Amino acid sequence: MDRIFQALADPTRRAIIKRLTVAPQRVTDLAEPFDMSLNAVSKHLKTLEKAELIDRDNRGRTSICSLRTEPLQNVQEWLDQYAHFWGSNLDAFSRHMEQASHTDGIAKADNTKDGDDHE
Repeated sequence: MDRIFQALADPTRRAIIKRLTVAPQRVTDLAEPFDMSLNAVSKHLKTLEKAELIDRDNRGRTSICSLRTEPLQNVQEWLDQYAHFWGSNLDAFSRHMEQASHTDGIAKADNTKDGDDHE
């Protein structure tokens, strides 16, 4: 999973992944929107290959890249575990804050009734 996160840490590689969600593409087509050499894009593709996020199929002088979804599904499953953890903890924190706010409001109302409002 470390290789996947390292590969996804770069905005160019994330953009390549996004383009591959539409359809497999030739390397030259993938490189087109980027302001960098074909060699630089190829290095990004090698990083994505090492992370097993893409497959490259060589057809003569043309390379076709396609997205591999399995590694991303594994990452999503891993993240879902933490989403559940944080979701339940944030819900508990929210309930605590609502209760504290309600209790604080009652205390201020009681002080106002006693004439002790010094604000």
